[in-house]
Amino acid sequence: MSNPIVSIIMPVYGVEKYVGKAIDSIRSQSLSDWELFCVDDGSKDRSGEICDEYAKKDPRIKVIHKENGGAPSARNVAIDKANGKYFYFMDADDWAESTMLSDMVSICEEHSLELLISGYYIDTYYSDKSKFTQEQFAEDIIYSSAREFHENAHKLFDLNLLYTPWNKLYLAEYIKSNKLYFPQTFWDDFPFNLSVIRDVTRVGVTSEKYYHFIRKRAESETAKYRPEMYDKREEEAEWLYDLYDHWDFYSNEVDEVLSRRYIERLIGCVENITNKNCTMTKRQKKKEIKRIIKTKRVRKTIKAMNANSRYMKIMLIPIKYRMVWLTYLEGVVISFVKSHSTRIFAKLKANR
Repeated sequence: MSNPIVSIIMPVYGVEKYVGKAIDSIRSQSLSDWELFCVDDGSKDRSGEICDEYAKKDPRIKVIHKENGGAPSARNVAIDKANGKYFYFMDADDWAESTMLSDMVSICEEHSLELLISGYYIDTYYSDKSKFTQEQFAEDIIYSSAREFHENAHKLFDLNLLYTPWNKLYLAEYIKSNKLYFPQTFWDDFPFNLSVIRDVTRVGVTSEKYYHFIRKRAESETAKYRPEMYDKREEEAEWLYDLYDHWDFYSNEVDEVLSRRYIERLIGCVENITNKNCTMTKRQKKKEIKRIIKTKRVRKTIKAMNANSRYMKIMLIPIKYRMVWLTYLEGVVISFVKSHSTRIFAKLKANR
């Protein structure tokens, strides 16, 4: 199939327990006109072999084996080889509902969209069979202009719908003509999507939910201690403000959403510092926490934001009053809950 309607791009690394289900969910799609690029990024387990086995059974599946270079490089290799009218990016340890591609393609075709955003599920497993499911979605809309999208994008940011690539269908011509690639960094999806929405003009949203983002692996990217997390979050904040400067649009409502987003991620940085895998001493951890909570940006954003829950109001107290020891204790408690009760942590995070 030289020119399929959709090219699915999936980086593969160390997911031998999960990649089969991911591929099966694509093979079960009601839309059959697709090609799937499984990019084996130097896996040390059987992930690449499993992909090869599927490729032998289904000619629509193409396997690329490469040296380990990270998910961004894996996606970018496939972007250059893909032939579909639309691009869809999938993670190899998740799965998708069977009507996802057909529904999303139909909406894009009907409205000549460059980008379609859908809802999704977050399935947090706290045992092999038991899970807590969080649903993320926004109401159906086809934006009449780029300006209308700019004026409403903060609502999609607030619902965590603009950060990841796997709840979106992208017009391939738009991606290729603008030479948009995933940057070679961890958490590469967010800057990629910012580059996509920066000048996009034809955008739609469907409230339907198709993709199941799975949280259960202790070794997953979201569970790691990241020594550079705070600097990364600061960089992301600058990107967002730069985006709204580029759009020449700002409002009190946008300021509130961006401020709340910043503080929520700041709390995540505090938890990261108190993570059991962080090698800093207790004194060093408190010093680092003091550095990040006593900035001008924290004072400004915490005044502009509104806490959506009693839980978040309590979380804000030590940061608002710049109480280092209490902020440290808060991080310790969050780390403990995160590592000892996945179910409680998932519910608290979903309702923050």
